[in-house]
Amino acid sequence: MRFSIVFFILILASCSNGTLQKNTIDPHSSSGFALIYNEEDYNQKIISAKLKNSELEIAHRTIKKNSILKITNPENKKFVELKVSKKIKYPSFFKIIITEKVAEELGLSKNIPFVDIQEKFKNKSFIAKKAVTFFEEKKVSDKAPVTKVKINNISTTKEVKTKKTKKFSIIVGDFYSKESAENLIDTLEHKYVKKGSLKVKRVSKNKFRLSAGPYSSINTLKKRYFELNKYGFEDLDIKQND
Repeated sequence: MRFSIVFFILILASCSNGTLQKNTIDPHSSSGFALIYNEEDYNQKIISAKLKNSELEIAHRTIKKNSILKITNPENKKFVELKVSKKIKYPSFFKIIITEKVAEELGLSKNIPFVDIQEKFKNKSFIAKKAVTFFEEKKVSDKAPVTKVKINNISTTKEVKTKKTKKFSIIVGDFYSKESAENLIDTLEHKYVKKGSLKVKRVSKNKFRLSAGPYSSINTLKKRYFELNKYGFEDLDIKQND
């Protein structure tokens, strides 16, 4: 009888641990380009539903409605926390759909709307009645790297600062060995991507990162992204190079 009781307790404990592990969910985190809503995209069936550009709205392909996402513009550190308005289908190259009003609040470039996305769990500090809470961490100076260009004049020498062109890389994946990453490069370059467009970088003792790029043209970036999609890579991360 004593053995039966102990056995029963062990079964309950194992079931409890399994339930805890199953219910543990990591918050969504990604970086990439936002698709700024345009009704023409809906008319052309590029996206599956409408948003209101005059409103502060966001939509996602996989994250459920009313989930809270923190969207940050890494260029100026401005961010907003918004509830997902609805699920919408859109090209996997983009990480999220935002309205023009959200883009304005973040100070995003329409040509390169690069954002960081972090899912936030609901807590008492989030006011459920409000669909949005705005934040600006602090006033920061433009920390973008600059190149000094000297212009010689007859009487004076002037220094003109020009912003360095932004470049982005596609993170294909991390590997335990360099050989494994290089074998995948051979396979991809044989059929799917342009030769020389992939590279391997050692990021730690047993971690080798395979990436494509860098690219300064968003059109080239999209082309390489869709090439990798054909091979089965989905939800690839896009990283802005330092």
